[in-house]
Amino acid sequence: MSPLLEVRNLSVAYGAIEAVRDISFSVEEGQIVSLIGANGAGKTTTLRTISGLLRPTRGEVLFRGRPIHRQAAHEILASGIAHCPEGRRLFGRMTVEENLQLGAYVRNDTGIEADMQRVYELFPVLGERRQNKAGLFSGGEQQMLAIGRAMMSKPKLLMLDEPSMGLSPIMTQRIFDTIKELQADGTTILLVEQNALAALALSDRGYVIDLGSTTLEGPGLDLLADQRVRAAYLGEG
Repeated sequence: MSPLLEVRNLSVAYGAIEAVRDISFSVEEGQIVSLIGANGAGKTTTLRTISGLLRPTRGEVLFRGRPIHRQAAHEILASGIAHCPEGRRLFGRMTVEENLQLGAYVRNDTGIEADMQRVYELFPVLGERRQNKAGLFSGGEQQMLAIGRAMMSKPKLLMLDEPSMGLSPIMTQRIFDTIKELQADGTTILLVEQNALAALALSDRGYVIDLGSTTLEGPGLDLLADQRVRAAYLGEG
């Protein structure tokens, strides 16, 4: 059985600068998989390419066994991949409810209201303030809304780019607890995260990206115990 997502020998360039170089990895259905690495390693570029915002110069991306790397972003979203970007990218002048409704714009089924209620169950503060404008929320609350909006497309694969960036330790833990809940609900997660310790502890599998290439891979807890990873990303000598 093929992986849910398979990235094969992917390279991506910004003009003459190659940001991603021959990256390969896979995500099995039901897993949490993390990509870790220093700033500028190519992690965000990889997610943007999977979601159709960038075009690869070489390689391919397969979702459910079918190539998607030449599809438009809205087609990739409709196929079952949602991307929660770094920086959240909410519509600040729109309400919580309006942002969530926009997340479901590719859908025409009858389950939208039930899925919105599920978002409110995961993040009660959003339900309590559903008529408030998103721009008035704290960073942590905005991150909750960004994840909720992505979930409204009912994705098979949810890609999260730096979900803990700028958040307090308490809010960070809430976000990671929610990621585990989403996995328990049946959503597969591809996670890019600066907090290598938390990401690897959470993940079924991890990949280390350095200078645009995959350098290490393995089960999350195995990578967490690897001295090379601990020295590079956890500050241990």
